[in-house]
Amino acid sequence: MTDQAMMWLVFGALMVVMLVIDLGMNRKAHEVSFRQALTWSVIWISLAMAFNAGIFVFLGKTKALEFFTGYIIEKSLSVDNLFVFIMIFGYFKIRGGHQARILKWGIIGALVLRALFIFAGIGLLTVFHWMFYLFGVLLLFTAWKMAFGGEEEVHPDKNLLVRLARKLFPFTKRVRGDWFFVRRKGLLVASPLFLALVMIESSDVLFAVDSIPAIFAVTLDPFIVFTSNIFAIMGLRALYFLLASIMGMFVYLKMGISSILAFVGGKMIATAMGYQIPIQVSLVVIFSCLTLAVAASLLAGKKHPEEQD
Repeated sequence: MTDQAMMWLVFGALMVVMLVIDLGMNRKAHEVSFRQALTWSVIWISLAMAFNAGIFVFLGKTKALEFFTGYIIEKSLSVDNLFVFIMIFGYFKIRGGHQARILKWGIIGALVLRALFIFAGIGLLTVFHWMFYLFGVLLLFTAWKMAFGGEEEVHPDKNLLVRLARKLFPFTKRVRGDWFFVRRKGLLVASPLFLALVMIESSDVLFAVDSIPAIFAVTLDPFIVFTSNIFAIMGLRALYFLLASIMGMFVYLKMGISSILAFVGGKMIATAMGYQIPIQVSLVVIFSCLTLAVAASLLAGKKHPEEQD
């Protein structure tokens, strides 16, 4: 057995164990406290770093740096998706306990979608070199849109999957209990929780179109791309409840994230043209963008504290 095959087995076993624990502890809707969210955030980050240490030992320094860079990119880009989650839950008036339940199933669905996107994307880039240019331009466009496209809005009535769900199932107007479906008078009736889940899943599809090509700018190794992506996604729910109440403080975070997207988009185009940007340089740029965005947001909050209320 090769070292990478062994790491695949370790990763698979770890994910199965953590999913069983997570599903067992969160079978019913419940409020996620700040302390619980912080604990799980620390657990997921610690597991990712421990796994990265294993990569360093068995696969070498370069692979470990690629994993770490991919993980940081995915983690930072996922923060932007949290803004969308907040708007979706606000639109459907979903409270905290139900939010946790929706995010749990949303993330499980995201794991399947990510696997399909990642292996299909690697296959395309391996066969069609010009796809590097296409993904690079896509990332640059997304960066520009994020920085200058105005505030994002949620429009469920324009969402194709939501419209399809409304045609297939009758829906209740209000949330009663923590169920997605229930039988009433022989009919299968859906709850607004299911519509919110559909919106979460569809938003993750769009998010994956942006975030996965960003990791392709770092490496095309399926093991590194997949594991770094999944580790970041698995900690997304805890991160949401950790940051949801203070997201408004980080007014310049989107600008920082858009700068990261612009950099990796340019890096992808440069790679296609035969120019290699060292992974260490990529890490410095990514950390600099995040640090400057957070620092500028905190300074803005101190100068205008009334805008944070």
